[in-house]
Amino acid sequence: MSLEDRVNEIIDRYGADRTVSLAVLQDIQRECNYLPREALELVAERLGMPPGEVYRMATFYRTFTLRPKGKYCIRVCLGTACHVHGGPRILEAFERELGIKAGESTPDGMFSLEATSCLGACAQAPFATVNEEPHAKITAARAAELVAELCGQATPEVA
Repeated sequence: MSLEDRVNEIIDRYGADRTVSLAVLQDIQRECNYLPREALELVAERLGMPPGEVYRMATFYRTFTLRPKGKYCIRVCLGTACHVHGGPRILEAFERELGIKAGESTPDGMFSLEATSCLGACAQAPFATVNEEPHAKITAARAAELVAELCGQATPEVA
């Protein structure tokens, strides 16, 4: 199914109603793992919205991204409690293991790495998530193990 067909299907589920434009973008992000430019343009057209308004929503909310994310999105908390308990070292461990910096994705599209200000698990610091799966009191060694485990599960995309 083409991107256009997938986006049209999502829009149709909501009755092409601009009052639910945020929900439409959330579903597109869930489906595509990011918000492709073509999808945003189609949303604007189908919902009768100026393209700039759709782009403003897509760039205002931090849950949205305009760049493709990896199959495994790793978020490392750098909030106060996590920072004090070694969050920056955990982030460095993931960067070392993945060969990328925070805000980047691996070239094979398997991993994205993000540093975030707070994940709301201060009592479990340092804290990270992998696709929303929590990892409490994570260590640098556990970060390396986690990447190895995920690589063992990962099936590369077929070109």
